Amino acid sequence: MPLPESVTQIFKRKQKSYKMVLILSLIEELRVSNLERVSYDHVKQRFLNYFIAEQDSGNRVDLPPGRELWSDAPKSQLKDIINSPINALSHILFVNSEDNTIGFHSQIQRQLGEEELSQLERLANDELQSYNAALQHFSLQGYLEKIMAEYTSAKKETFASHALGTLFRQTLPSELKALPFLDDQYKIQGSVGQGNWATVPWLAILDKRITETTQRGEYVVYLFAEDMSAVYLTFNQGVTAPIQEKGRRDGYAYLRSRTQDIQGLLSLNHMNKDDNIHLVDSGLGQDYQVSTVAYIKYERGAVPNDEQLIQDLENVMEDYRLYVDTVTSTGNVADNEEVEVVTQEAAPLQDEQVTGILQQIQTHIRRKGFFFPEHLIENFYLSLKTKPFVILAGISGTGKTRLVKLFAEALGATGTNGQFTLIPVRPDWSDPADLLGYKDLSGRFKPGPLTEVLVEARKPENQHKPYFICMDEMNLARVEHYFSDLLSVLETQDWQEGKIQTQDLISSIMLDTPEDQGKFGSLGIPENVFLIGTVNMDETTHPFSKKVLDRANTLEFNYINLQQYPDMSEQEETDDPADLAELNHLFLRSDYLQLVDAYDANKELVVRTTERLVKINALLEDIHAHVGFRVRDAICFYMIYNERYSLMSEEEAFDWQLLQKILPRIQGSHSSVRRVLLNLMKGALGTGSSVTVNIEDLMDNDASPLYLKWAAGQTPPTAKHPQSARKLAFMLRRLEEDGFTSYWLS
Repeated sequence: MPLPESVTQIFKRKQKSYKMVLILSLIEELRVSNLERVSYDHVKQRFLNYFIAEQDSGNRVDLPPGRELWSDAPKSQLKDIINSPINALSHILFVNSEDNTIGFHSQIQRQLGEEELSQLERLANDELQSYNAALQHFSLQGYLEKIMAEYTSAKKETFASHALGTLFRQTLPSELKALPFLDDQYKIQGSVGQGNWATVPWLAILDKRITETTQRGEYVVYLFAEDMSAVYLTFNQGVTAPIQEKGRRDGYAYLRSRTQDIQGLLSLNHMNKDDNIHLVDSGLGQDYQVSTVAYIKYERGAVPNDEQLIQDLENVMEDYRLYVDTVTSTGNVADNEEVEVVTQEAAPLQDEQVTGILQQIQTHIRRKGFFFPEHLIENFYLSLKTKPFVILAGISGTGKTRLVKLFAEALGATGTNGQFTLIPVRPDWSDPADLLGYKDLSGRFKPGPLTEVLVEARKPENQHKPYFICMDEMNLARVEHYFSDLLSVLETQDWQEGKIQTQDLISSIMLDTPEDQGKFGSLGIPENVFLIGTVNMDETTHPFSKKVLDRANTLEFNYINLQQYPDMSEQEETDDPADLAELNHLFLRSDYLQLVDAYDANKELVVRTTERLVKINALLEDIHAHVGFRVRDAICFYMIYNERYSLMSEEEAFDWQLLQKILPRIQGSHSSVRRVLLNLMKGALGTGSSVTVNIEDLMDNDASPLYLKWAAGQTPPTAKHPQSARKLAFMLRRLEEDGFTSYWLS
């Protein structure tokens, strides 16, 4: 007969090795006495004898708190220790305090014949052997000393794919997860920074019942001092919400108050509860110091042995478990989480972090077996940062949709968690209702696919997560017909209380019921939503109007190198940028909406860029393709971000903007279009090129010697703006061969 489920599940949550040893001790005593209830003192003695015998054999075991040897544990401490598994197993065990006996509850006892008792004995032995094997394997001391010895020098090396990053993000969480007292209810996460080395690296253990991020809730975390003189095992609390909401002074007061509350709830006898934790002299580390409830300090070069380290961790985890059990059972956690989720403000990144983050994203994409041209990822990032609407154009199969998916995935946005949504556009879409939703015959509002994402993205708990919406094959239908409302609302972006807000997308006349008004009312485009459209330009699709082009950067995917093969050395690396999943939406959100927001700090760059555009506009006016203030501002923002983050040279960045914001506007068959293309080509080649562009000669004569320089097998001429020069060459060729040209025909 199989064991009852209530018995088979008793070891699912482990409290050290105590449950298994208690059950084995009880079974041994039951067999010796041949009674249903046996002496509690005899069982406790068997329990103690097991640990003494294991220590005498030189095996690592769970230690009694504050002692090195079980033989030194007094009877009063033994009673306290064994009470923990007794309480955890109270649904199957019964202790009679009057006659000091212990046994299984009668209803359980009736189901435990000799065969079932043997099954339970084997189950307890198997669990105990597995538990002890994990204890023997893990060397925490070696890892802690290694980090403190190597971290300072590692900070002088390249951040991306560094071995210490792998240690924190993968090796240590995996090793800790093998410890028997850390089961699946815990999330284990380490970080050495986001794109750049952290001042205070950390390794956290979070109970999923109350938090899955170090930004809120309570958790256990190893914190390393900036100078690597010590590492602290701490019972800690999230700092972002109270500091961002209340300001640093009041936030610190709030954290200290909560520290006192938690210290009053738990004994924490084995930990320091003073303010003497010292991580840094200034900066984020001070926030960690204030938020620490209690700690154990390990100095570099004097980290205790593994037995003591694991015993300390077990003790802290036991306090943490008691705390979580208490707050979840009383409901206190709800009040705490509400404050931290609803009021939390996102912390902005430092400018110098961006380059490292983009390198991690590129590494992630390469490991997935995909390759994109040089600077494309930086260009894609800058385009999204400039405006949260980007168009990816090109022939089918060049990786447009895949780029969006992998870029989002690297930042923790996937289809599984709802932060990445692919919306295939249908050819019959004719108005915004197909995308946003409509009112049905019953008067209820039926949301469209985009509206559902916007509702999810604006929830308080999601407002700092980036959400990506990919409009696949966007121009199968006329974009202006179904996308016009969204484009118009996008232009209403404005700063309100430090956040970017827009006008409402859903008209109030569409929302008749209180439920619809509550869910869809005042729904704009949240600042954490980013729209990307993929387009194929062929006979089955529709062209774009200037209204659409003005509002987006258009990235082209037409130049393919089929001889790019997967790099197996990249494939073997498994150090994905998991810590990027903790990035908030400010990594991508625009910092400027109007040029006045950025002008004072970037005056020289804005003036240089504008002077270039003035000259280009003088050419474009002849074909009514000149740009207005919206395009000027967008190009200036792109150039400013590029300079801030030191991603490309100024000429490289302007080359991308010329290609993406100016050339898509050019089309036609007149000689004036030819003159514009030739003038732009002359500027793109620059004075250092080996190719001379004589405008008047080429207006009347064959221009093939110019554009054939970019034909297959030939080395293109050196150009000041090579991306734009290549595109202009193709456009010239189309004009000569077909009598008509367009950016979209290459």
